[in-house]
Amino acid sequence: MDQAPPPVYATLLDEGGYLGSVRTMYRLLAEAEAVRERRNPCRHPVYAKPELLATGPHQGWSWEITKRKGPEKWRYFSLYVILDICSRSVVGWLRAPSQSAALAKRLLAERGHQPALAPGQLTLHADRGSRMTSRTVAQLLADLEVTHSHRRPSISNDHPDSAGQFKTLKYRPDFPERFGCLEHAHQHGQALFHGYNTEHRHAGIACLTPATVQHYGAAQAVLTARAQTLQAAFLAHPERFRGRLPQPLALPKALWINPPERASEQHPTPPAEDTELLQ
Repeated sequence: MDQAPPPVYATLLDEGGYLGSVRTMYRLLAEAEAVRERRNPCRHPVYAKPELLATGPHQGWSWEITKRKGPEKWRYFSLYVILDICSRSVVGWLRAPSQSAALAKRLLAERGHQPALAPGQLTLHADRGSRMTSRTVAQLLADLEVTHSHRRPSISNDHPDSAGQFKTLKYRPDFPERFGCLEHAHQHGQALFHGYNTEHRHAGIACLTPATVQHYGAAQAVLTARAQTLQAAFLAHPERFRGRLPQPLALPKALWINPPERASEQHPTPPAEDTELLQ
């Protein structure tokens, strides 16, 4: 009873007996409904795929915590960063010697009471770390009337914005290998995030700076100026563009985390009268 068919088969042969092949044993066990998992494995719940849409600033935020090396071995400083999904701007950050739900609550409380945020307007997206899912943070978000969502376990694509931003910051040439002290880390963060918001050009927002996208009129003015520059270059040398007027990168009208499946993918052959609508 405590053996699988292969060792049972081998034991019987060693004892000079043969009752049937290993496959026959498995067949008989299957008929008796005895082929199953005999342990009690952990059964994880099914998590719904988070879908977050932002068509303007302060509609969707993503936040994450990372660690960087301190002055000596085994000492780290934690960096909390809140990122606006639409504009890619850093709306709040905090350097701390450790990670805790109380520090996360303090940062979220400071940024969540902005006059620009209307009740029920904002959705906050994070991973499933203990600080992100703590009761302290959940109660604060409920008081602020902020909807919260979390990525699925072991699915890194559910939290791409914050992960991509941390990679961008850490690969900067001026990002130190270690911080001498917490004050050093704080001073570096002030210069780093100011430059990120005002100078860094993000490919996902038409190579505009986050500060420009925060003010929609400014973004349109920059894109209009780019179009005029390209038009002047085209009129001066149309042969360089094969006779087609070049256009600048367009600013996305909506930014998603896990966009839903398009109707054209769900219905590959739509009726002719619906084709234009689906496109």
